[in-house]
Amino acid sequence: MCKVFFIRSRLVASVLILLCGGAVYAQQPATRYLSDDIPKAWTPDTLFSQQLPPEDLWWSEFNDACLDTLIQEAVDSNHNLLAAADRIRMARAAWRMEQGGFYPSVNFSAGWTKTRNSGYLGREAADNTYSQYASGDLSVSWEIDLFGSIRQRAKAKKELFRASRDEYNGTMVSLCAQVATAYMTLRTYQQQYIVAESNIQSQRSILHITEVRYETGLASQLDVSQAKTVYFNTKASLPSLEAGIEKQINIIAILLGKYPDELRPMLRTTKPLPDYQRLVGIGIPMNLLRRRPDVRQAERTVASYAASVGAAKSDFMPKLYLNGSIGFASRDMDHFFNKRSMTYQLAPTVSWPLFQGTQRIQALASARAQLDSGIEQYNQTVLTAVQEVENAMNSYTHIVKQIAMLRYTQKEQSAKFIKELNRFNITQNNSLLTTQWDNFYKHIDLSFDNFYTLLKDNFSDLNEKELQLCCMMVAGFKTEEIAAIWMQSIFSVTR
Repeated sequence: MCKVFFIRSRLVASVLILLCGGAVYAQQPATRYLSDDIPKAWTPDTLFSQQLPPEDLWWSEFNDACLDTLIQEAVDSNHNLLAAADRIRMARAAWRMEQGGFYPSVNFSAGWTKTRNSGYLGREAADNTYSQYASGDLSVSWEIDLFGSIRQRAKAKKELFRASRDEYNGTMVSLCAQVATAYMTLRTYQQQYIVAESNIQSQRSILHITEVRYETGLASQLDVSQAKTVYFNTKASLPSLEAGIEKQINIIAILLGKYPDELRPMLRTTKPLPDYQRLVGIGIPMNLLRRRPDVRQAERTVASYAASVGAAKSDFMPKLYLNGSIGFASRDMDHFFNKRSMTYQLAPTVSWPLFQGTQRIQALASARAQLDSGIEQYNQTVLTAVQEVENAMNSYTHIVKQIAMLRYTQKEQSAKFIKELNRFNITQNNSLLTTQWDNFYKHIDLSFDNFYTLLKDNFSDLNEKELQLCCMMVAGFKTEEIAAIWMQSIFSVTR
């Protein structure tokens, strides 16, 4: 009895040593191929934590209800995003399947058997013998994960599951950005179309004025040709703007998983662009990079490949199985559940493949090559992310500067237009002058901080002539220029 206890004690000790050694062995491959350990969890940071677009709602700062509706529809109906969600479910199911290896497999089998033996199995012929019986048993098979093969495979699938979630986040971020970009481009085209139509009307008037001045000898044929060129070039830009509008509507419809005809009535309604211009805080560049879902997805993928290398190494080690079964077998069903009809089997098994050609060696080489490929892909993803972030930061900064310069240039051009306005209105047809005053007042407001609007609101007793005089004086018109525009003498204007 003592001898049996001693043998059992040595067996238990050996199993514990294998378990401890196997745990250490299985943990090494996940980190030995990277210079820096992959973080087990992301450091929580309320300033730089990545939020899904539905929680972030960055587009709500534009205060555009139509844009809000489009993005919500895209999140609900975009086919690429729905496919990414399906890949999450697939990855989760694959992870659960690998986790099933931690548990024993239980099978039940039952049957009835009838056999007849040959009469010539001996030296002399004999009568045939017959036997029949019914049986039923419950069998259990359990692989003890000594060296982490199951654990590493489950970890690989778990990391792929996490990578699929980051892929989904990246798809959603990209989708919302694409919808917002297409929407803003659409509104830009629509505003350009409105400006082009307004310019066509003004240029038509200027062309008519120039033709009248040419007929009276105050302008040359070159002036008429230039006015016609400007007019028809602006008119020729309308078809390309119309095509741009239709293109953006089609892009938005595809992003929303709809046909363009379903969205065209809503998007055809012209709306102004939001007046949005401010600097965006980005924080530390490294934290900004680590927020990107594509970088996090690449990290998860490397972790999965590292776990696969550990699993491939574990396959070189022996495997321990605990097999057993219990059941009943009897010739007569009346005695089927009798105590003497009970059968059982207990069969612990150690399996150690000593030679299988080069299958396991090549499997390990393939896993290592896959890990090296994942590391290279991760490095490339980080470099691409750095490039995209730098480009986006530089583009945004220079666009803000460009907007400021364009506004300054617009004021300069408006002032120049105002000073040269008299050249277009010194004609024999005084009605042409009246049609330009509304445009003149707009340029005055733009160039001199709403001077005309404030003047009209604060001094309601001023008549039209007095308003015109004040505006021309603030614009720097000379007395003789004002006299020419009003077609009066310099003395009358001075008085």
